[in-house]
Amino acid sequence: MEKFTITIAREFGSMGRPIAKELSKELGVEIYDRDIVEAVANQLKLPVSTISNEEERAKQAFLPHMFPLGTDEDYMQDIIFEVQKGIILDLAKKSSCIVVGRCSDFVLANEKNTVHIYIYASYTKRVENCVKTLGMTPTEAKRAIASVDKARNAYHKKYAGYLPSDPKHKHLMIDSSLLGVTGTAMMIAGAVRQLYQDK
Repeated sequence: MEKFTITIAREFGSMGRPIAKELSKELGVEIYDRDIVEAVANQLKLPVSTISNEEERAKQAFLPHMFPLGTDEDYMQDIIFEVQKGIILDLAKKSSCIVVGRCSDFVLANEKNTVHIYIYASYTKRVENCVKTLGMTPTEAKRAIASVDKARNAYHKKYAGYLPSDPKHKHLMIDSSLLGVTGTAMMIAGAVRQLYQDK
């Protein structure tokens, strides 16, 4: 197959990460997720927890008006994003791969042979997934869905200028509850093979 890159954005609890792992096995390509956080931490010589916290920090919409020149936290998040961006671009140039989250659709928007995917599911199904796969209580699941989605949306909006669910920047938007983890991965794999199989 031709070299390609798949980016996956997802709602929390939609099983996006397990689907990405299954897709990686099916296509025989590398998947990059937490590895990117570790690479950024190594490059900046910071704890992995610091990078994760900055990625997940949701900024309130009114703060830019209160602090027009930004804050120290903004500065750190901007540095992390720039390093992360360089790492993602380098990974995509080396070989076919899957990149989960981290504005990768925006970072790789101008790269050749990219497929941008958004995975979602109904709220009820996401709560159920969190309870069954992550061992959360329903209350914990609801809180996690609200906080993680808020942070991911804020981060993506800040750097990409649009929400991760914006259809104008996606090739495929898939309800994972329709086919489940394996079925969704197989469907994506089929589309990628049709696009990039050797002519």
